[in-house]
Amino acid sequence: MNTNKTYKKIVGIDLGTTNSVISVLEGANPKVISNSEGGRTTPSVVAYTQNGEVLVGQLAKRQSVVNPENTFYSVKRFIGCKYDEIESETKRISYKVKQGENGKIKIYSPILKKEFSPEEISASILKKLVTDASKYLKETVTEAIITVPAYFNDSQRLATKDAGTIAGLDVLRILNEPTAAALAYGLDKKKNEVVLIFDLGGGTFDVSILEVGDEVFEVLSTSGDTHLGGDDFDQLIVSYVIESFNKSEGIDLYKEKQALQRIIEASEKAKIELSSIQSTRINLPFIYIDGQTPKNIDLEFDRSRFENLSKDLLEKCKGPVLKALQDAKLNKSDIDQVILVGGSTRIPAVRNLLVDLLGKTLNETVNPDEVVAMGAAIQAGIIAGEITDLILLDVTPLSLGVETLGGLMTTIINRNSSIPIKQSELFSTGADFQDTVEIHVLQGERPFAKDNKSLGIFKLKGIPPAPRGIPKINVTFQLDVNGLLSVSAREEQSGQEQSIKIEGASVLGREEVSKMIKEAEENALLDKSKKSYVNITYELDNLILKCEVILEKIELKNTIAFQLFEIVLNEIKSSYKKKKLKKISTNSLNLLKEAYNFLLYAYILEQLSKSESPDSGNGTVIDVTDQ
Repeated sequence: MNTNKTYKKIVGIDLGTTNSVISVLEGANPKVISNSEGGRTTPSVVAYTQNGEVLVGQLAKRQSVVNPENTFYSVKRFIGCKYDEIESETKRISYKVKQGENGKIKIYSPILKKEFSPEEISASILKKLVTDASKYLKETVTEAIITVPAYFNDSQRLATKDAGTIAGLDVLRILNEPTAAALAYGLDKKKNEVVLIFDLGGGTFDVSILEVGDEVFEVLSTSGDTHLGGDDFDQLIVSYVIESFNKSEGIDLYKEKQALQRIIEASEKAKIELSSIQSTRINLPFIYIDGQTPKNIDLEFDRSRFENLSKDLLEKCKGPVLKALQDAKLNKSDIDQVILVGGSTRIPAVRNLLVDLLGKTLNETVNPDEVVAMGAAIQAGIIAGEITDLILLDVTPLSLGVETLGGLMTTIINRNSSIPIKQSELFSTGADFQDTVEIHVLQGERPFAKDNKSLGIFKLKGIPPAPRGIPKINVTFQLDVNGLLSVSAREEQSGQEQSIKIEGASVLGREEVSKMIKEAEENALLDKSKKSYVNITYELDNLILKCEVILEKIELKNTIAFQLFEIVLNEIKSSYKKKKLKKISTNSLNLLKEAYNFLLYAYILEQLSKSESPDSGNGTVIDVTDQ
């Protein structure tokens, strides 16, 4: 630690789905800064009033029932996404979400008759946090570390950074939430430990495995689901209450915005209460007025019913844990500590699931609501130079690559690679005299491009005309410390270069990240078979092309080897053109390869003999590799 100098304060911010927290490093330890209302957590809620006033946090949450259409919450679930990806979720919120230009999300405030982006709403939350922190620190805060779920894609990370910029912040780093939690847990640990971070927040779920201690924090693997969190558990109760009311009264309260907001708040309250008691009542008088007759909700709701409703969500928590272990090449017994992050980890069924799954006692030494912000403050201290003896090695959650011949994805950066990282691969053209190539950037785990997520496309033009396979095109992928991607392509002979910074040309859907990994596992055998087919066709295509070159060039046309070569080649070409690859026997293919190699050798001898002949003048030896 280096704590003698005075540093400009950089804050750490956990911008959460349900609540947000801000922290700062004081001396050698992170400290959570209370908001102006005295709370250590600030509800991630923004509201607009009739007179144009902006309310943020607890003040906004308190008036949500009387102003549901102008009170915006859980906006983190929408940040960096397209409208068609979240359209199904609009039923479960009390405010209006519209489709804007280019499929972007717009949140509509009827009281102001104005549209806002999720980034603008998030910026209001950040402004509130920073204003309160500036008052506490007695200096203006301008720099911050903001955390995001480990499984946030490039667009979501950029959108979060944009929210910080709108709030007047210089966002120095986008930090993965589980990594931040591990930093806070392991700050004073002297011995090496393998730690599993189980982060179940309001709207997202992450699992990361890290090795901590000895001044190095290394992320070994990460997994998760960007569409699973406390909100989803709340919605189970909301649906149960609304369906029960509809069954008894024949009224759909999803259509009544004020009633819906009251039910959402009552459901969250019931969920929280059931973490400490066995049964609670959901009592909502005058939930609906039918003519002159008021309708009420009064339900007994116990923990066993809640756990029964939650079975599918609990099951979804298992997969990422097992996947993270598999990717880290670890057994359950290798895990030293299980750290809980996020308010939803207080649900008893979630805790029981983890104990049963891992056979470990859960570590409860950190506050699940505050640990992420505290870790962000530690990262801020590292950047500011206040902490000099820690090294953080984070990873990327999905593989990145480009589309190549045959519709395959060629991986350039593998999943769970430490970031920042820069990797290059050499490619060439797929057709003769091609002067332009299209670089299609992909993210995912499947071998075929169509099964992965498209991140962007750009073209490299001005390639010098040459037979296919001759031009050398160097494609470079660079992931920065924030997990943001840039891609460049350079043709080595001409020096022509083009690049792209991935800024959400296409966005990974909510469940797509974990779904993509699951599909890759389920389709592994089929994908292997398809890839083998593509590789065979590509190999045949190249072999036939090379054979045809020999047919044109060689002069030993009366030899038995040549005649056999021609027969086998014609047989293979016929089957290949009819796409009947099964008819091409392994023997035929091997025979063709052997005949080709023999004739190529004979051809080389021919050329050498010509170059050494007295009549050959200044003949040139042909570059066999180019031929």
